[in-house]
Amino acid sequence: MGIFEELQQAIIDGKAPVAKELTEKMLKEGVRPAEFFPKAIIPAMDEVGRRMRECEFFIPEVLIAARAARGATDILRPLLVGDESVRSAGTVVCGTVKGDLHDIGKNIVAMMLESAGFLIVDLGVDVTPEKFVDAVKQHNATIVALSALLTTTMVNMKTVIETLTATGLRDKVKVLVGGAPITDAWAHSIGADGYGKDAPAAVELARKLVPVA
Repeated sequence: MGIFEELQQAIIDGKAPVAKELTEKMLKEGVRPAEFFPKAIIPAMDEVGRRMRECEFFIPEVLIAARAARGATDILRPLLVGDESVRSAGTVVCGTVKGDLHDIGKNIVAMMLESAGFLIVDLGVDVTPEKFVDAVKQHNATIVALSALLTTTMVNMKTVIETLTATGLRDKVKVLVGGAPITDAWAHSIGADGYGKDAPAAVELARKLVPVA
């Protein structure tokens, strides 16, 4: 098994200490930081996504795999700043909408998007429309990802989209929505660009919405 395959397996198995150790070892051996995402981290999380879709993995397994990937990512990100050979897949502003404090699903999506090469600005929970707008402006975001678990807070997704429209930002970002009560029909009715029924679907949709040139 090659060194990249070892790192892939450590991530899939959710072995964060091993993933960090391998990342540091590979860097010392001269592996360029830019090689890690396409050769190890992205393939590993794509496999995690496949297993989740096919019910081989469930939320606990996905979470520990995503945390292992983040362990490697945290080491690599500072080393990639200013590296023109590395092209980000885009910047995603994500958060759970106002009135909703649930974050497990949002956290999994954020970690998997980060592992897929997106830069993540996680605003947390109970996020007002104004905070989403400010973050889009500040970080020049390409995607806004909205989460809601309560049926009573679903309407706040629409409010965020309306606020983006009112501030002239709607045409500059794609809006992705998700959460237990959310459906594709709801996403279209509020003017979102797409709906991710789970984390792998959200990553796939984000890639389609903002293809890397």
